Amino acid sequence: MSRRNLILFILAGFLWGIPYLFIKVAVDPQDGFTPAIVVFGRVFIGALVLIPIAIYDKTFFSAIKHWRFIAVYALFEMVGPWILIGTAEQKISSGLAGLLVSSVPIFSTLIASRYGDKSVWQPKRLFGIAIGFLGVFLLVGIESITGSSDPLSILMVIAASIGYAFAVIYITRKMPDGSGIAINGIAMVITAVFYAPALFFWPDHAISNEAIYSLIALGVLSTGIAFAVFFTVMAEIGPTRASLVTYMNTAFAVVLGVIILNEPLTVGIIVGLPLVLIGSYLASRRTSA
Repeated sequence: MSRRNLILFILAGFLWGIPYLFIKVAVDPQDGFTPAIVVFGRVFIGALVLIPIAIYDKTFFSAIKHWRFIAVYALFEMVGPWILIGTAEQKISSGLAGLLVSSVPIFSTLIASRYGDKSVWQPKRLFGIAIGFLGVFLLVGIESITGSSDPLSILMVIAASIGYAFAVIYITRKMPDGSGIAINGIAMVITAVFYAPALFFWPDHAISNEAIYSLIALGVLSTGIAFAVFFTVMAEIGPTRASLVTYMNTAFAVVLGVIILNEPLTVGIIVGLPLVLIGSYLASRRTSA
């Protein structure tokens, strides 16, 4: 990996690790937006970043012909997961949300097996799935039993992770040669249209500057630029190595939550974090037959 690609790789990890912090501030029940408005805001801003890029590199118009596939992708990648995560973060820490999302490779492996990918039965991958689910089980159990986090909110983020896993596999099968930037830009437009009615239900309390700045940063940095950077680096180093950014996301999410928002580093996170990361890594690694 060249120095340029390494820098882009680390940047992608940071940009996709910090959104949980931005979401936490933006959806604050006391002086923030509703989760639906946050989803609308981030995809509206994100689309303003990605669509011009897709038009410039001449991938937009070829991608939009398959808008039906992209609409399904948007449902499972943005419409559903982002409202679930935003709602959940009103009751759980940003670090915990980021940690739970790191289970995506585990669910991706299981879903891929349903589409004929028999490599899931390799011992290393099965061991990874088992370790990963053990980590999730312990994380959910410890957080719930100790009262550190709301169980329903935890389940919301897990549901979002399953949606993420399905969305990527679905769009990869339907549009294997499609531009990631164009697909996600169009998906953001679809999601923005879906959530536009949320603007009619504006909060009756004053919105803090922190919430406003967090929403803008979420849209520009962690939705628009993050997708552009990730697909740029993926095109150069390949999807397998690019997928490793997932583990960096989690580290950034947990550390930033503790340092900036003073979130507690709970027993559940300490126990579950290494197991989920190790399990996700092993579950997503293919070995030669």
